Amino acid sequence: MKSKTVALSFALVASVIGLSLGLLAADKKPATPPLKKPTLKVDSTPVSETKSPVVTSYADALEAIRPAVISVYSSKIVREQVPEYFRQFGVQGREQKQRGLGSGVIISPDGYILTNNHVVEEADELKVLLGDDREFTAKLIGTDPKTDVAVIKIEAENLPTVTLADSAKLRVGDVVFAIGNPLGVGQTVTMGIVSATGRKVGILDEVAGYEDFIQTDAAINQGNSGGALIDARGRLVGINSAILSNSQGNIGIGFAIPINLASQIMHQLIDNGSVARGLLGVATAPLTADIAEEFDLPKDTKGAIITNLNPLDGPAAKAGLKRNDVIISIDDKKVTSVEELRLYVGQTAPGTKVTVKYLRNGKPETKEVVLGRVSDDNVPAGELLQGVGVEPLSDEARKANRIDDRVEGLIITEIDEKSPFRESFRVGAVIEQINRVPVTDLASAKKALRDGRNIALVYYRGVYRYIIFQR
Repeated sequence: MKSKTVALSFALVASVIGLSLGLLAADKKPATPPLKKPTLKVDSTPVSETKSPVVTSYADALEAIRPAVISVYSSKIVREQVPEYFRQFGVQGREQKQRGLGSGVIISPDGYILTNNHVVEEADELKVLLGDDREFTAKLIGTDPKTDVAVIKIEAENLPTVTLADSAKLRVGDVVFAIGNPLGVGQTVTMGIVSATGRKVGILDEVAGYEDFIQTDAAINQGNSGGALIDARGRLVGINSAILSNSQGNIGIGFAIPINLASQIMHQLIDNGSVARGLLGVATAPLTADIAEEFDLPKDTKGAIITNLNPLDGPAAKAGLKRNDVIISIDDKKVTSVEELRLYVGQTAPGTKVTVKYLRNGKPETKEVVLGRVSDDNVPAGELLQGVGVEPLSDEARKANRIDDRVEGLIITEIDEKSPFRESFRVGAVIEQINRVPVTDLASAKKALRDGRNIALVYYRGVYRYIIFQR
């Protein structure tokens, strides 16, 4: 956002080098037994359903849930960058440990914890501090940068847990509480209301993310990330994620991931270690009043108009959808914007049959569509060079990195901190050629490599340049 500074409320999340995704390698790992699924407590009734007298204290509602909100401490080893001139003489940068602070929410008695991806990403070590001062080393179960959700686990039993509410039933004006460890001062509870729901503010645009934030004026500051957003009945409605501020501090515009979305991601991370998202196979544009008028539709018609079928043999095309069709609902859920359509499809598992209602030439029709799978979540990064992960350039990656449609090649997705090539290449750069041979997949790229001196044509932030490297 040009006029505003979007500050993720976790202060010390540093560069993009690192953890488990960056350590992808060709070596096969031994099979591990499936993780035990957590047992969750769920209360789906609206917060306003019960009749109660004037409230003078919320202490009773918060008392049970406060022990389930914990502090998360991360650490990573980073090496100072040294200019190439000095490195050729063997001069290496000093290593130092960077520390970060966030919060988390215990969601099962056996130690599953929900937090933010940006709290744990790239960490070499994760520590969890409970309210009773017990400290545990946490294991990373999985992360999803596209929603900023992560799941970690500690080995413990009979832990205090939260009760999950139905965040779809939140209304603007509902009283909420943010609980976390802001600025490291210790567990803190702040109070506010739901300021808005379904917010998309561009915080996750760099990763082509899925935003459906709860906005609140309950004070959220750095260190609150991954903490709990609680309703007036003491139930978890969201995971605090970010603030919008010009000063890096709270100005009453905070954002939380709805627990319905966070728990859906959580279950996939626990079951599979990754997130699979549905693909409809359409490019869409907002149906504005002017466009509706051109298509002889009432000006107040809401929906997303299909501008292209992508891929041409994808799920929508196979079902018979066409360009200029206006999608107005999926599975009876109204579609009023492009963002709503993308979010709903993205939260639906690949292979699911959905009912798409649309307008064609002003007349309502329906089609059954079997969703495909988003390719960039399906194609894992491969290691081209030691510590350098690449994958084919997808439409999602183009959008996230603002890459021209004419650029083709392999996008660099990960660079390990210890990679000998970390000074030569950058995450987000596209390798178009290696030794003057065009490369579009990992196999062709590896075939073009040779022992000794190599040259790569790389596109990065609108500029082409040649990089010479030794292999």
